[in-house]
Amino acid sequence: MSAPVLYLSHGAPPLADDETWTRELKDWSATLPRPEAVLMVSAHWEEAPTTIGATETVPLVYDFWGFPQRYYDVTYEAPGAPELADDVRKLLGGHVEQDAERGLDHGAYVPLKEMFPDADVPVLQMSMPTLDPRELHEIGRKLAPLRDQNVLIVGSGFMTHNLSCVNFPAGPDYEPPSWSKEFDDWAHQQLANGDVDALLDFQQKAPAAGIAHPRTEHFAPLFVALGAASDEKARTSVEGFWYGLSKRSVQFS
Repeated sequence: MSAPVLYLSHGAPPLADDETWTRELKDWSATLPRPEAVLMVSAHWEEAPTTIGATETVPLVYDFWGFPQRYYDVTYEAPGAPELADDVRKLLGGHVEQDAERGLDHGAYVPLKEMFPDADVPVLQMSMPTLDPRELHEIGRKLAPLRDQNVLIVGSGFMTHNLSCVNFPAGPDYEPPSWSKEFDDWAHQQLANGDVDALLDFQQKAPAAGIAHPRTEHFAPLFVALGAASDEKARTSVEGFWYGLSKRSVQFS
């Protein structure tokens, strides 16, 4: 049986303080088969050509500013996945680089710390070489055979992401704005129906796309997941809003 594929909304470092969301991630992970390794594609690593990160000791990248010190003291000492790195190189062909110093950014370790808190599953992070939906979809399609090796492929982004429109003083539970709800509902329907063409063309077809994603890097990991999932329909594992942003996260198979 092939491993599932995930697209999750990863949250900022304060996700760890949200008891509801952390419980949702833990409950979700409890339903997953234990993977041999995790391949993470995060919104926070764009680099061309495709680049893979550290495969021995895997450090963390504290790629955020202005937070209390305790968020910089977080550790997650997951083992590296050198064999998975070799498989990624073979499947993608062409030129795949490695940055042996590059660790897990917060789009990777923040959700992993909640879902696999023992840090005992090997992890490899891979860059997005482009934000083009079709190119990312093709990369995911090439990576699909990893599922048969029980590799959990995870696209980590955010279902809606416009920090300039977030009302942070109102707190995490305030009523989400209409643009966030409209885009989330549209994406939910396309994912449930398996309408990959509409999702790939979301900038033209989705309501409020330009507001929900003024820059598309947080939606882009979805296309890798779609390709790896062979365009299967998705079911929602986490839903709701956080500071007005949709935290919808889905599972394929």
